[in-house]
Amino acid sequence: MPEQVKPVPAHAVPPGATKPTAADKSTVDVPKAPPVPVLYAASPPPKWTVVPLPPAVLPVAALAGIAVAVLLPLGEPGLGWVLSGLVLAAGVLVVDRRSREPEAPRHFTKASAGWALLALALLAVGAVRDAGWLFVLCVLAACLCGSLAVVGARTVNSLCYDVLAVPLEALRALPWVGKGLGALALRRAAGGQRAVFAVLATAGLLAVFVPLLSSADATFAHLVSALVPDIDPPSALRWGLVFVAAALGLAGACYLLAAPPHPATDGRPARTANRLEWALPLGVLVLVFAVFVAVRLVVLFGGTDYVLRTEGLTSADYARGGFWQLCACTVLTLALVAAALRWAPNATAADRAWQRTLLGALSVLSLVLVVSALSRMWTYQQAYGFTVLRVLVEVCEVWLGVVFLLVLGSLVRLRTAWLPRAAIGAAALALLALAVLDPERTIAEANIDRAAHGKPLDTAYLSGFSADVVPAAGRLPEPRRSCVLLPVLDHLSEDGWTGWNASRAVARAARADVDWAGAPCG
Repeated sequence: MPEQVKPVPAHAVPPGATKPTAADKSTVDVPKAPPVPVLYAASPPPKWTVVPLPPAVLPVAALAGIAVAVLLPLGEPGLGWVLSGLVLAAGVLVVDRRSREPEAPRHFTKASAGWALLALALLAVGAVRDAGWLFVLCVLAACLCGSLAVVGARTVNSLCYDVLAVPLEALRALPWVGKGLGALALRRAAGGQRAVFAVLATAGLLAVFVPLLSSADATFAHLVSALVPDIDPPSALRWGLVFVAAALGLAGACYLLAAPPHPATDGRPARTANRLEWALPLGVLVLVFAVFVAVRLVVLFGGTDYVLRTEGLTSADYARGGFWQLCACTVLTLALVAAALRWAPNATAADRAWQRTLLGALSVLSLVLVVSALSRMWTYQQAYGFTVLRVLVEVCEVWLGVVFLLVLGSLVRLRTAWLPRAAIGAAALALLALAVLDPERTIAEANIDRAAHGKPLDTAYLSGFSADVVPAAGRLPEPRRSCVLLPVLDHLSEDGWTGWNASRAVARAARADVDWAGAPCG
């Protein structure tokens, strides 16, 4: 809307000037100055709206891409992973701060800060643990948590979109960045030339003086060689790919801030099922679970020997035979509970009472199944040993138990909108707790304790672990100790400062105590 300017009084007209007429005394339209590009103003634009590219996006994305390309130690866990995460998080915050109008609503919430801290904690696992399988899981979980941090509040889109929003929007940000580059080139041709000249001049000075100073002092030369890696075609290609991925990821996050998805309302979804359609099958399932739990209680209080004699199985075989079936029942039950929470009617007090009763009973009985499955797996591991896969399925089963506890909490008010994100957060926290537990070292120590009681020890399996196993393997007598440590230490290489890892640093200190001449490991 054009601004309105009050008419100038007649007595205020300077000498020689024409007095204003009646038409001149009306309001005069004054064109407004062109708007300054902002990330988003007082009210977020609707999703997929074309918005101008904030000036801070391009330089911050370029600097972040360069920093991540230098810091990220691809191929192994290391300190550079969490440093790269900090660089990207700082870049998003800088763009958001510089591109936001003062009266605009804050996109980031306390929940966003929590997701961001959780993502950085998962990336920090690479600085202390060397297990590759564990760190891959942590990186994937960190990406999901980082996406939820940028998305902010729950949106009208599905949870699948929210956890993958950054990579998806990175693709949509390509034309957005391209248009911004074109507009920037037209508006600031002279300024861009000056910037290019400054960059070229800086590169020229570094190319001249750094080699001279390196040849003048050996300590300075060693520092330069540690900071500047060797340049070869594979390394250059890797840096280029990492630069593009990091810059596009930051641009995708900024595009999410520029056109944030509409937040989801607290309105309840449409309920399409009637009470009979869901209450009857779930009621029968509750009855079946109750009978199974009663049988399990009989076995627990003295009936185990009778079951084993009747089936002709050992205790370990009985445990192994039931664990996977109980896991499948738990997962299927969770899916049924989620469907009932989504589609079962709860408009009347009777509907809500039925929902709380049946789903509450089913969740409690499912917790008993979780405990039963965990006890069976523990019995099986005591008989046959601990492995990474067995520990992982135990952690998954514990996570399912936590989800059922969350379901019980949601039944109090029958509001479940927060439940999916809470389940994801519980999974990320479980993974972080597993990293704190140091799984490979714990598995090795448990198997060594079994060996101390006369059980067999698979040294070949332990020798395939990462450097995390070194402290536990030190408890073994020779030649078993060297049999486990030789393959582990043989694959260790010197790390740069970005690839520093606490477990590998401890493992290198143990090199001198290993019998490198070869131990009989057959």
